[in-house]
Amino acid sequence: MPGGAEMTVTSVLAVAAMLGEGPVWHGDGLWFVDIKGRRIHRFTPHDGASRQWQAPDQVGWVLPSVRGDMIAGVKTGLHRFDPASGQFALLHDPEPGQPGNRLNDAATDPAGRLWFGSMDDGETLASGRLYSCDAGTCRDSGLPPVVITNGPAIQRDGPTLYHTDTLGKTIWQAAINNDGSLGPARRHVVIEDGAGYPDGSVIDAEGCLWVALYGGWGVRRYDPAGTLMQTIRFPVANVTKIAFGGENLATAFATTARKGLNAAELADQPLAGNVFSFDPGVAGLPVVPANI
Repeated sequence: MPGGAEMTVTSVLAVAAMLGEGPVWHGDGLWFVDIKGRRIHRFTPHDGASRQWQAPDQVGWVLPSVRGDMIAGVKTGLHRFDPASGQFALLHDPEPGQPGNRLNDAATDPAGRLWFGSMDDGETLASGRLYSCDAGTCRDSGLPPVVITNGPAIQRDGPTLYHTDTLGKTIWQAAINNDGSLGPARRHVVIEDGAGYPDGSVIDAEGCLWVALYGGWGVRRYDPAGTLMQTIRFPVANVTKIAFGGENLATAFATTARKGLNAAELADQPLAGNVFSFDPGVAGLPVVPANI
């Protein structure tokens, strides 16, 4: 297991997700998904209660909307999700000609634009693209296609988009223009061999980028210049994304995955797929509802 900070990382929800992803703090609880389990979860740490909803297909993420409901990134496209009824309604299919793709990760910028990516569900073809959607109008970001798009995270100062090419182990940075287009992209962080693959990411209140490492046993924090500041070790290999939540958004919650682990590895990692928490020493930022 790679070295890192000696910090207490605690399993707080024993959900054993095959591919836990997309954590986001909304209201008084943590929302997240199990992509392969096709489920949306909500967890309230103050009382330990949890609830789940079945999605119509693989679901990559869920985010709050300005309308008061949720937007879900399902394999078949953007859906409006009503937690009260459990109903899903298709809003937009960005890739009707790519039946082998699915939606994977998303974030909102300060204007409420939704940035979301697609990926090859077989994880071999460079068919994944990054899109933006604002007030019902969706468009291709223009960034080159990759196999697995991931971790769109928004630096609100600027603002700046961080976009991850997971298999390429590279996080790219591009300015978001006033009209929602992107400026030139440049490399921000490259994950070295043996450290896992960059998965989901999020920005904290100090403008630093937290990156989950799939197969890397932890998460990393990078400053705005792309310099590694901190590594937090986990007791499981596949960490997928963190979100800041709880009182004053001062607690970090992390989703993890069992996907890709063989029987021996699962025996060594009995907590794989659970939700974890730790004290990051910095607060997060509230999520901006999607303008959809």
